[in-house]
Amino acid sequence: MSRVKRGTSALKRRKSVLKDAKGFRFGRSRKEKDAKVALRKAGVYAFAHRKDKKSEFRGLWMVRLNAALRPLGFSFSKFMGAFKKKNFDVNRKMLSEIAHNSPASFERIIAQVK
Repeated sequence: MSRVKRGTSALKRRKSVLKDAKGFRFGRSRKEKDAKVALRKAGVYAFAHRKDKKSEFRGLWMVRLNAALRPLGFSFSKFMGAFKKKNFDVNRKMLSEIAHNSPASFERIIAQVK
């Protein structure tokens, strides 16, 4: 069997790792070993934060709704309770969008809930 020198593939792998770690601070962008560790950690954070993002947006919709409801004499929890009793089928995201973009339509929804 002939001998295989791995210089080019090793260099390619190293360049790829360092390219992915570009912008990281300190030795993490210049040292292959640190860069590999940092990239692995970044992948873990990316996975976890994709899950967290869903929760954060749901919280944002609720805060927006509460801010839109307060001047109209409702709190978020009382509104959602009344909303569920009337069997409306609109989720928090859509309610938040309506409250944010078209307040007149939102006031009509609130009038139906009352």
